Amino acid sequence: MPDDDAVFRWAVLGPGSIARRFVRELPASRTGVLVAVASSDPARARALAEEVEAAGRDGAARGGRMTSGTYEQVLANPEVDGVYIAVVHPGHAELAVAAARAGKHLLVEKPLTPDHGSAMGVIDAAREAGVALLEAFAYRFHPATRRLLELVREGAVGEVLHIDSSFSFASSPNPDGDPRGPGRLHDPATAGGGILDVGCYPVSFARAVAGAARQHHTGRPFAEPLSGPGGVRAAGHLGATGVDEWAVAHLDFGGGLLATVRCGTRLEEPQTAVVRGSLGTLELHDPWTVQAAPRLVLRRVGEEPVEETWDGAAPAQQAFALEAEALADAARALAAGTGPGEAPEQTHEDSLGTLAVLDRWRAALGLRYPFEAETAAIPTVSRQPLRVPAPGTGMIPVSSIAGLASPVSRLVMGCDNQPTLSHASALFDAFVEAGGTTFDTAWIYGDDGDYERRFGRWLAHRGIRDEVTVIVKGAHTPHCDPDSLSRQLRESFERQGLERADLYLMHRDNPSVPVGEFVDVLDEHARAGHIGVYGGSNWTPERFDAANAYARAHGRAGFGVLSNHFGLARALDVPWAGCVHATDPASRAWLEERGVPLLPWSSQARGFFARDDAEMRGDAELVRCYLSDGNLERKRRAAQLGEQLGVPTTAVALAYVLAQPFPTFALIGPRTLAELRSSMTALDVELTAEQVAWLDLREA
Repeated sequence: MPDDDAVFRWAVLGPGSIARRFVRELPASRTGVLVAVASSDPARARALAEEVEAAGRDGAARGGRMTSGTYEQVLANPEVDGVYIAVVHPGHAELAVAAARAGKHLLVEKPLTPDHGSAMGVIDAAREAGVALLEAFAYRFHPATRRLLELVREGAVGEVLHIDSSFSFASSPNPDGDPRGPGRLHDPATAGGGILDVGCYPVSFARAVAGAARQHHTGRPFAEPLSGPGGVRAAGHLGATGVDEWAVAHLDFGGGLLATVRCGTRLEEPQTAVVRGSLGTLELHDPWTVQAAPRLVLRRVGEEPVEETWDGAAPAQQAFALEAEALADAARALAAGTGPGEAPEQTHEDSLGTLAVLDRWRAALGLRYPFEAETAAIPTVSRQPLRVPAPGTGMIPVSSIAGLASPVSRLVMGCDNQPTLSHASALFDAFVEAGGTTFDTAWIYGDDGDYERRFGRWLAHRGIRDEVTVIVKGAHTPHCDPDSLSRQLRESFERQGLERADLYLMHRDNPSVPVGEFVDVLDEHARAGHIGVYGGSNWTPERFDAANAYARAHGRAGFGVLSNHFGLARALDVPWAGCVHATDPASRAWLEERGVPLLPWSSQARGFFARDDAEMRGDAELVRCYLSDGNLERKRRAAQLGEQLGVPTTAVALAYVLAQPFPTFALIGPRTLAELRSSMTALDVELTAEQVAWLDLREA
């Protein structure tokens, strides 16, 4: 990696029109030099390389003779430090992951990927490879944008109440009657439409202004991003090709702050961004392309307007050069151990937050691209080969359960928080590559089995059925009876494409049904080879013992596992009717005496250890289930120990679950890769018996 005074050597992947602007402005950067161009068509790559060489001879570019070729050839070039990815939207993820694994720093044209799920995968790939990553919102680095956000943070317009921004233009769905069909902007296969191509700008802007407004009120660092507006209401027009040609969304950031965003590819509208507050307005003209002369106007009650302008042709104000230098700076800081591999103007959380809004905007219009269908091929970010470590060699340790041939990872991935196949693929791939082997599925998860189908689709695409252990749950209230158990098991197999459940758990118990009837039907399925080890979730120790007594008396296989609520926080109540917890001393003693493997759910107390006390007290469910002086003291001790060990409080709480004197396999339900990585930090913590007792208040 070059030092601060050395050049940063760039390659452009995709020689389209946006790449040509990047090439034109790159010489205005402090250290950027273009050394390579790549394309799926080597002839197009060579053509752009020759253009740049010719410009260099005229003094308009620097770098000398360049190389060109396919993506694979350029990514293998050791002379390339970073890449600018400017291909069509669906190609971003696959190229970005390949480039990250090749050790190249990443500037990826907006949107980072077509959806939130695949963006998680790209960000995680960059983090794993140790490379810097930046989504190419060039306007975020322009001095006009910086100045507007500075004024918001200073309170120049008082309390911000409304943000209004638009990026729309008129284009032809089929320019010049091209026989190949619609152009990129109107083609569903290339993720066309206004929301992804230009709607991302006003959404990104609204979130940035909301963050600056929050800093004005709270003093929290601007780099701390909002997770996204609490509500998205949207409408729009889908054209003949099926993509959005005009769309409007209303974003509610909470606290009275609202935003209206508009975009379109078939309707021209002035490109402006307006911030309205209690003391006046800020209006930015030419906010997105910042090529001409951006103009910022501050109007305050009772005062004359104040106007600032910038010369779009000035080298210090060329936005593409500014974002290129931002990535180079982030790469240098990452190499020096002084930065996280991202830019404060456009963090990874900013990218994810904006894409989460764009997902909801498109969903409100019913816009789903062909490659996003549940029956489509695996999403682009997951076309890279899955690296499945041998059991026990990954970060996540594995253990065994009596009667089960396949290994069970100490962390078990819950399959109930993945709203799309892309989202599921990113999470499941990362889990497997970290050494996770075990997935928890259930007949009741999702809308009419969507989560089971999603897991089954991923499993079929990946072709690793023999490398993973699948838990299937069924017989949930009100369908908790032997007949429903069998029916739901068959339906789960059909949804997931399975012939066998490695572990089967009854999701609930029904004490009105004699325990022997459940044992008989479970044993029948086990003898038929449909299930391996079986047990119960939310079963009391007494009914568990009764089931095994019946099994012994009648020559049946007994219950082998239990899945109840368990964790460092003692449960005062349970979240849902019919749940059973094992946090009381009697249940713990029973587990230790029997040596029954426990698969605890809500082992991190549903966010109790992740939130500060004030935030936690605002959650009625957490208050009902966990708020007690004893649990607050357990939380305080976990935070103290986490600070000593350099891990989050949640990691200590999860490490406590894994450090019990009876076998535990903690069920986790991460919604993001960041949450998965946070949970995995618990694996670095080995608690002593004394620390376990101290955390549980059994020692002073």
